[in-house]
Amino acid sequence: MNLSTSPHSSAAPASGDTSPPSPHALAAYGWDDRWEAEFAGHAERGLLPGRVVRVDRGQCDVVTGDGVVRADTAFVTPHDPLRVVCTGDWVAVDAHGTPRYVRTCLPRRTAFVRSTSSKRSEGQVLAANVDHAVIALSLAVELDLGRVERFLALAWESGAQPVVVLTKADLVSDPAVLAYLVEDVERSAPGVPVLTVSALHGTGVEEVTTVLGRGTSALLGASGAGKSTLANALLGEDVMDVRATRDMDGKGRHTTTTRNLLPLPGGGVLIDTPGLRGVGLWDAGGGVGRVFSEIEELARGCRFHDCAHEYEPGCAVLAAVEDGELPVRRLDSYRKLVRENQWIVAKSDARVRADIRQDWKRKQAAGRAAWRAKRGQWG
Repeated sequence: MNLSTSPHSSAAPASGDTSPPSPHALAAYGWDDRWEAEFAGHAERGLLPGRVVRVDRGQCDVVTGDGVVRADTAFVTPHDPLRVVCTGDWVAVDAHGTPRYVRTCLPRRTAFVRSTSSKRSEGQVLAANVDHAVIALSLAVELDLGRVERFLALAWESGAQPVVVLTKADLVSDPAVLAYLVEDVERSAPGVPVLTVSALHGTGVEEVTTVLGRGTSALLGASGAGKSTLANALLGEDVMDVRATRDMDGKGRHTTTTRNLLPLPGGGVLIDTPGLRGVGLWDAGGGVGRVFSEIEELARGCRFHDCAHEYEPGCAVLAAVEDGELPVRRLDSYRKLVRENQWIVAKSDARVRADIRQDWKRKQAAGRAAWRAKRGQWG
């Protein structure tokens, strides 16, 4: 899509208009008094405020008060991958010149970060300054609740409010089955709105629009989850390309290949992201705790403050599982995400590495003790 000619882009002034652009023209993209205060020093240097709507190989499209400009990011390319320019960033760009350059990025309010699939375990920022993390799940395939919990952990950690949208609801003909699926997701997403949508028929779209409000929303999910179809429904026109999914597994090709930021007709902006094959945690301990808040609450009743909820006596979490109060699947998912997050944090924190080694030794000792006890009993 050519952003400079998109109907969603701010119109550029006439060639004879030499008046400076007004930052208020960026209000549709999320500009407010707080951003204006942050930008004051850069304005004194004659730089323009703008929001990154797309990033592509060292360059980015930035919407400014006088339209969308192409800018080079050479001056703001740090060694830290978590600080590279990202869709949703507010930046300061040159007012004139060819090429224009991004001179600095304003501090982010929120950032959705995942671990990359590289062996170096680097973090990757998917979207910045996001108010709502919209997690799209297709009802055309069996729901993967573990994947839902993983997305939610990253969403809570980012500082955004998660929203789960179950797409392709028209494929579930039985209302009772649909209600059961919604309830199943709600149990895995405490405190999170769970909405159903049939973008094909237009049902549920208004409810999603109401929940998202006027902030910035990032649309996340696997390839084939119906994100582009949902984005078109929210935008009120076919802006994003849509392709059919495979019948065998409900997966699709990557229709969206870059992250794009688009204003919604009713207010607010939407960041549509490519389908995510992998969603690795990145220092998301707080987010994991929010997703499994009932386990964290139960853990306060454990006999030991460092209880791992595996075999310890007096474990309130295991007692809840035995009583049927806590599903085994939830506990297994919690353990998996906690271990994964600890491993990621340990890569850069020596103290955490030492704690993990100590915990592993403690578990080995307990295992040996249990084995000796069994031998004695058998003997």
